[in-house]
Amino acid sequence: MKIGVVGAGGVGGYYGALLASAGAEVGLIARGDHLAAIRERGLQVRADDGNFTVRVAASDDPAEIGPCDTVIFSVKSYDTDEAAALLGPLLRPETGVLSLQNGVDNEEKIAARIGAEHVLGGVSFILAHIAEPGVVEQVGSVRRVVFGELDGSRSERVTRLLAEFRKAEIDTDLADDIRVVMWDKFAYLCALAGLTAVTRLPIDMLLAVPETRNLFREAVREVALVARTEGVELAEDIVDQKTTFAEALGPDSFSSLHHDLVTGHRLELDALHGELTRRAARHGVPVPVSEMIYSLLRPWELARATGSATPAPA
Repeated sequence: MKIGVVGAGGVGGYYGALLASAGAEVGLIARGDHLAAIRERGLQVRADDGNFTVRVAASDDPAEIGPCDTVIFSVKSYDTDEAAALLGPLLRPETGVLSLQNGVDNEEKIAARIGAEHVLGGVSFILAHIAEPGVVEQVGSVRRVVFGELDGSRSERVTRLLAEFRKAEIDTDLADDIRVVMWDKFAYLCALAGLTAVTRLPIDMLLAVPETRNLFREAVREVALVARTEGVELAEDIVDQKTTFAEALGPDSFSSLHHDLVTGHRLELDALHGELTRRAARHGVPVPVSEMIYSLLRPWELARATGSATPAPA
């Protein structure tokens, strides 16, 4: 199976490397120093369960990779529209483009560029980032992918892709309603990412203090309320579920939003708390904790955009 990866950073690079090591034909779309390092030394993976290196095709020009059976689309949410415009050379009529991104509106943006018939919805539960050019680092024991057709059908292409993921020993499942899974993760991510970034503290410390534990739970509850107004019913016990899940992460667990903040990179704030608060406002749903998180992180995002921000202390 030929698999393209648009956005060969932490998520795309890690899964692309695993798929390649299991025998899939993988082509990475990358750029800059990261691309140069991959071409020179291969893509290196550092993970708790072992390090390895794979040699794969890599380019900043999708035409050099050519048409694929599946494209894993894992760019940062703020680059979705620009990156989706480059997908054309990677597509056949039956190609599925699997979004493994943060947020709940990326699939709509991709569909607007290439047509909804190509788009697969998905979520990934993983902590991974580019440690240095050509090196992807994955931390923790959580590495899971759930995906599916947006209409819930069990098509041949998703069945084939599921087999490829499992062949690579990636914990993977198909969803009957991927929108529920996407909003379920969105609830967890808005709480985890927002609070670890605002406080610069790991989630285990936040859950150990009643006041910040309550903020985490309220943030999850707010997303569930907005999801309901969007026609997505999440589990009644989602607050308890996500609290238990966060507790299982172990000590010193942060989020990609926190990582981007303390390293001075652009934040996915607009795709997370910005999108949530906008949808909440449209439906008249109060989300005070989410608004607070958005308000506290917004100055950092604006300062970084103007070049006046320095990395926030960890």
